[in-house]
Amino acid sequence: MAKYEQLVAQIRQQIESEIWLPGEKLPSLREQVGLSGVSLMTVMHAYQVLESQGWIQSRPQSGYYVAPRAEFLSQPVSHQKLQLAESVDINAFIFDVLQASRDPHIIPFGSAFPDPELFPQRQLMRALTTVSHSMKAVDALHNLPPGNEALRKTLAQRYALQGVQVTPDEIVITNGAMEALNLSLQALTEPGDWVAIENPSFYGALQAIERLKLKSVAIATDPQNGIDLDELSRALQRWPIKALWMMSNQQNPVGCTLSKARKQQLVALLAQHNVALIEDDVYSELYFGAEKPLPAKAFDRDDNVLHCSSFSKNLVAGFRVGWVAAGKHAQRIQRLQLMSTLSTSAPMQQALATYLGTRSYDLHLRRLRQVLEQRKNLALLSLKRHLPDGARINESRGGYFLWIELPGGVNTTQLYYRALEQNISIAPGKMFSSSEQYANYFRFNTAWWQEPHDAAVATLGRLIVELIAGPAALPPGTRAGG
Repeated sequence: MAKYEQLVAQIRQQIESEIWLPGEKLPSLREQVGLSGVSLMTVMHAYQVLESQGWIQSRPQSGYYVAPRAEFLSQPVSHQKLQLAESVDINAFIFDVLQASRDPHIIPFGSAFPDPELFPQRQLMRALTTVSHSMKAVDALHNLPPGNEALRKTLAQRYALQGVQVTPDEIVITNGAMEALNLSLQALTEPGDWVAIENPSFYGALQAIERLKLKSVAIATDPQNGIDLDELSRALQRWPIKALWMMSNQQNPVGCTLSKARKQQLVALLAQHNVALIEDDVYSELYFGAEKPLPAKAFDRDDNVLHCSSFSKNLVAGFRVGWVAAGKHAQRIQRLQLMSTLSTSAPMQQALATYLGTRSYDLHLRRLRQVLEQRKNLALLSLKRHLPDGARINESRGGYFLWIELPGGVNTTQLYYRALEQNISIAPGKMFSSSEQYANYFRFNTAWWQEPHDAAVATLGRLIVELIAGPAALPPGTRAGG
């Protein structure tokens, strides 16, 4: 057993023995080096494995903590223990939904990630092994913020291929896109500031705003046209908004991609009001068709757009490597990162730099897009066949999400619990808004689609019909109105 695997097993045993309780802070990376007698790189690798397995969580500027529901990972999920009340905390609810999607017995239509079997894991592991054997101790210093130089240069070249001018010095490598987004928001705001978001919105934006004690203005976002620019304009005139956090390509959850003209209009509108755009663009490589959509960053002439992305949705989730093309804000983001997570894993950065230096990445992306499009079309046919009349499926050209509206006032949180009893997960609308506006919507992940899943969709259709027909039988401990 490798040293990092020994440390993973040791910490897992400590958590199971309740030496570390849910919510408690673990020793820092450097403290763990002293306690375990292994290298900093080994500790970083072990913590990343534990985080990917759901045992621990990293919190920017704070460290690593035991995950609130880690005990579920050592046994099958007991869905009866999941409870929803009027006072439920949205973060706890989101955590429960995402954890349920990780259970191997659950069909993960509620997952946020694509099927990892679609990723070139063997090639990436070979690159990681090669890098690990050749790394020197001093290499860790070369991967401190802003990050691995070769990786930043490769990313700058990929921007240039789309006609977007970004220099390697403007790019900061981060622990996934979530750190890029959170650091960008932190760099632009102070507690009490106003931030604009989409409605419905990616739940990560809601969590970040809550954590940083910000105020939000939610702008209506339509599956066909995207964010309502007229409503955004009125909001910019009425409130002192510091930043807009949004997705311009394959928006999560609705799937919309803004047209080129609307992206230009959006960037110009924000520049007029001197409001920064935090562009979450993690799905841009997952387009269908011949032409990759441009990011809003392509139309930025005032260094006003912080473009965030990662490899988690199109190449490998476990590496947790993302970036932000931050322009004039790059230095501040580097300082914030040094005070929080210190840096992104050096071996992961170098392995990705090595892999991206070959033709393999673009070949993989082409195959991935083809498979995702095929699976999405098959899932769509199944949903149209089994969902009841009145259900509305918002289709989109790209990505792997479908945004589904149910008729008859069906509460998709109730549907979520009833589906879990049948070993099926969905992502209910409650996850994507701080209001109850999308209580009859849910997000459906098509990236895991296999032919046997048609039966699961038929089960979903039956459950929806039952909910339409009469009062739902809520899970034990759940109060009506939740």
